[in-house]
Amino acid sequence: MLTRALVIGATGQIGYELVPALRKLYGVDNVVAGYHSKKPSGVLLEGPVEQVDVSSRESLEAVIKKSDFDEVYNLAALLSAAGEKNPQLAWKVNMIGHYNVLELAREYGFRVFWPSTIAVFGPTTPKYKTPQHTIIEPITMYGITKYAGELLARYYVQKYDLDVRGVRWPGIISSEALPGGGTTDYAVEIFYYAVEGKPYTCYLREDTELPMMYMPDAIKSVIQLMSANKARLKLYVGYNVSAFSFTPRQLVEEIRKYIPGFKVEYKPDFRQAIADSWPKSLDDSVAREEWGWSPDWTFEAMVKDMLVKIARKLGKKLDIEE
Repeated sequence: MLTRALVIGATGQIGYELVPALRKLYGVDNVVAGYHSKKPSGVLLEGPVEQVDVSSRESLEAVIKKSDFDEVYNLAALLSAAGEKNPQLAWKVNMIGHYNVLELAREYGFRVFWPSTIAVFGPTTPKYKTPQHTIIEPITMYGITKYAGELLARYYVQKYDLDVRGVRWPGIISSEALPGGGTTDYAVEIFYYAVEGKPYTCYLREDTELPMMYMPDAIKSVIQLMSANKARLKLYVGYNVSAFSFTPRQLVEEIRKYIPGFKVEYKPDFRQAIADSWPKSLDDSVAREEWGWSPDWTFEAMVKDMLVKIARKLGKKLDIEE
């Protein structure tokens, strides 16, 4: 049986790699890349695309009416740093958009994937091996909308028997699309500076430890959760998923194994307070138990692979064995 899917926010960091992964599973013509203002490019144009404003029910319903979708992946969001610059827009996109997708899922009967984030946690949350169920008091609009969104999604699961699933992602690192306004963006930017031989100014302190994940594992978490047996799921939304944690200093030291002269200075800005409110590591035992989650990538393997791929992308030569 063919599955038809719509990916909203397809031009974002995760959407850019999720769309081709789903097209590989479902067929190129069966996965629609939904975008808002940033026009699709590259691999996204290899299949159907549609412009959609998730915060407008009319815009969203018009796209949904055109195709009999079985699944909708709602990745549209204003992230932590961008959301603090425009909290009103963050509420509109993150919360109203999420509500619109859930309402249309109730009406049209499609499954939903919707991701949450470690930004739901706040300064009062335990920092190490943060449990699945713990104190949650977010201090950013991004975190507030995502935690409210978790509660809303579970309400729709319980009230209307919808199939809504999602994870809580840590910082995501990708060699393909650039990140778009998150507190962990440095962990992608820094590779471009290193490969180009430019000094980098990091906006977080060198000892700021945060949980992170390489994009292939982020995509794996989506596909694995969406293909899991529904009968095994109890939480449905907001599963902690983890891979590794590191500080900017540790990342720099690992990069210097391949680029010894790489220079970095640290000038913390407003994003430091956001990072300080987040966990340093996550306990993802619930995801492991309910749907068999486990990451494939280590920190060291990720750094090496990122350097190889960014160098290739920029047309630079690095002496790294693949």
